[in-house]
Amino acid sequence: MTAGDVLVDVALPLPIHSTFTYRVGAGSCAEPGTRVLVPFRREERIGWIVGPGEQGVADKAKPVLAVLDASPTVPVDILDLARWISRYYVTPLGIALRAALPAVLSDVSRDYVERIDDPAPGTLRPREQKVFDWLVAHPGPRRARTMRKALRMGSIWTEIRSLEERRLVTHKTVPPPAPSVKTRRTVTIVTELETLVQRDEAFGNASRQKEAFAFIEAGGGSVPLSALTSGGGFSRSVVTGLEAKGLVSVTDEEELRDPFAAAPAAPAPDLVPTPHQRVALDALVGALDEPGAPTPFVLQGITGSGKTLVYIELLREVLARGKTGIVLVPEISLTPQTVSRFRAHFGDEVAVLHSGLSDGERYDAWRTLRRGDRRIAVGARSALFAPLSNLGAIVVDEEHDGSYKQSDAPRYQARDLAVVRAHGHGAVCVLGSATPSLESWNNARTGKFRRLILPERAGGGRLPEVEVIDLRAEWKAAAKRKAAGERHPRGAGVLTPPLVEAVDARLAREEQVILLLNRRGYSSFVQCRECGEVEQCENCSISMTYHRVTERIVCHHCRHEAPAPSRCPRCGSQDLSFRGLGTEQVERVTHETFPNARVARMDVDTTGGKWAHQKILDRVERGEVDILLGTQMIAKGLDFPRVTLVGVVNADVGMHLPDFRASERTFQLLSQVAGRAGRSSRGGKVLIQTSMPEHYAIRAAVRHDLEAFAGREIEERRHPIYAPWVRMVNVVVSSPNQRLAAEAAEGAVHYLRGRMARASGDRIDLDIVGPAPAPIERLHKRWRWHFLLRSTSPASISAAARVLAEGFRLPAGDVRLAIDRDPVALL
Repeated sequence: MTAGDVLVDVALPLPIHSTFTYRVGAGSCAEPGTRVLVPFRREERIGWIVGPGEQGVADKAKPVLAVLDASPTVPVDILDLARWISRYYVTPLGIALRAALPAVLSDVSRDYVERIDDPAPGTLRPREQKVFDWLVAHPGPRRARTMRKALRMGSIWTEIRSLEERRLVTHKTVPPPAPSVKTRRTVTIVTELETLVQRDEAFGNASRQKEAFAFIEAGGGSVPLSALTSGGGFSRSVVTGLEAKGLVSVTDEEELRDPFAAAPAAPAPDLVPTPHQRVALDALVGALDEPGAPTPFVLQGITGSGKTLVYIELLREVLARGKTGIVLVPEISLTPQTVSRFRAHFGDEVAVLHSGLSDGERYDAWRTLRRGDRRIAVGARSALFAPLSNLGAIVVDEEHDGSYKQSDAPRYQARDLAVVRAHGHGAVCVLGSATPSLESWNNARTGKFRRLILPERAGGGRLPEVEVIDLRAEWKAAAKRKAAGERHPRGAGVLTPPLVEAVDARLAREEQVILLLNRRGYSSFVQCRECGEVEQCENCSISMTYHRVTERIVCHHCRHEAPAPSRCPRCGSQDLSFRGLGTEQVERVTHETFPNARVARMDVDTTGGKWAHQKILDRVERGEVDILLGTQMIAKGLDFPRVTLVGVVNADVGMHLPDFRASERTFQLLSQVAGRAGRSSRGGKVLIQTSMPEHYAIRAAVRHDLEAFAGREIEERRHPIYAPWVRMVNVVVSSPNQRLAAEAAEGAVHYLRGRMARASGDRIDLDIVGPAPAPIERLHKRWRWHFLLRSTSPASISAAARVLAEGFRLPAGDVRLAIDRDPVALL
């Protein structure tokens, strides 16, 4: 260690629960939040300085290869939030930081190796010879990672270093490029010509230069070069002539990549709060001026009650106080339609962050927020990490939505993190929903959160009437008709006669209809009638879904697909049954039942392209679609006044999943989709087809009765006990080897019981359930076992999870252990 070097603690985005000490040379930025390129296990990694290094390892500390930032990339509050994520969700700090930043800021470096000389015969060891032969066969600089994968020898860095010492190869590390900034060439007037005499002297007979100069003046004195050459028809030599005369300059100007910029800006409507909205606004605005951190709010408003108006007026007050705001919406609802509502009121103050953007678009939006050019971030889960200072409010719309939970490390819940970040800034946090999660509802009931209620639809509208169609009775009636030889009614047994009749009536009045079935594909599974064999995914313990359009069977978990079978792979029979129901089949039946109707299907299979959601919704808004059918993505945030009927094709889908939240998700989905109907003076109606009309979730949805559902559901979770009565962690152990997965899970439970007993005796407040095979026992070629940790003590469950993450040593082989705190599903 040389004089002036500074020891720093560096977090790396690796699944390792520790940080590492490196030394930074004098004069370089060593502040927390700064990106650095460091050597790590014969590779180079990008990490972040998170504090001073450990003095006791000064002599062993390796030097930082490069400091990548002139000033810290990670704001102090985001670094603090990442530390909280690391502690609470038991995840490495580097993994948390990577999730909080644009991908381009953690791009890995590249190592290149090139042969420069030949060795004396017989002087290379076998592994060195293999590496050298590969470089001979592939001349020029080659990526070390590519070579390692091709040779399948494991780590080859020992061999590369040995060959480099003998000057047979060169090794060069290319640091990651600086994140790209998009620019455009701009022509700007630098010398004004105010009189005709000046113009005549400047241009003489150069009429095209004179016209080009006037073109630039008409554009405000500065225009893109492309506008001159393409739009104006001027050649590049004309612009060069203007430059030579000192009249204009041509420079590169930064151009923000904003995919929403081209969206038409709707005029901001005049918002007049209803009495209930005014009460909610007064409470929220009053909280802006409270000393310290305000209590979080639950804004419980029925569908169509005008929660967005409340958000907009709150943000208006936030900006007026010189503060900033974040609005989170579910990924599926983040469309140009949603963004335009906020941009109509706040214009270019709004930046959008979500996964549908390219890396460059996300980076540009992130930088505008970091610089303070824009003060409102609207986006999905990751927008919570928007680099805004002086936060005044964080809004989480549709706070019950499952997409706010990150599915891989760090497995954070954005709704809960919003509360944490708002508290750190003393900001107002609003959790809005017509059907709040049971956790938020319970927090409001116990006084941890404040509840604000919007009980009426804005504009005097009413909630739609909801009727239940008992599928059991319909099946019996169909059986009687078949026995009597009667013709099968329209609807093919998928759409019942009452639903068909209701759709006919709406089509006759030129109104619109929404049909919901929360299952993709044509048929849920393919079964042999001879032996009963069901076609399953070769990677997962899941039946393959038949897609009629492509004539293929697809696993909706790992995306494995194969041609649809023509015979049973087990017994060879050609007598195959395509069972179950999906949106593709509903689409076919709908076309056959209503041949003159214009039908659009909206599910994952039809919305794969960028803005595909919005293209379908634009057609609905323009009145070019009579019947919109789809999965849960049509249940949220849509506001179409001409929709007067919603039909739920089968409300039972998902009700019987082996998951403690199955009933809650069913109630929320039915309530949300019912809210799409009757948003105008035309009124609306909802028909729910179900074989379980007595189930409390369906009965409560029919009555739009959240309190009845939540009161019953919270009691159902007492025995056996689940959240919100206890804190929970779902621990999943997986391996390609079934025996290894089971043994590792059993070993983890045994280890944890022993450690916790030694730490606290027999009085530890921790319940361990399992281990057992996961409900979906195999996913992506990995066998899965899991066990559940439950405790009323947050400290106990944190300690247990950390003991597992940092102390339990997994057996040799490909075995992984995933810790999911506050799980939203146990599948």
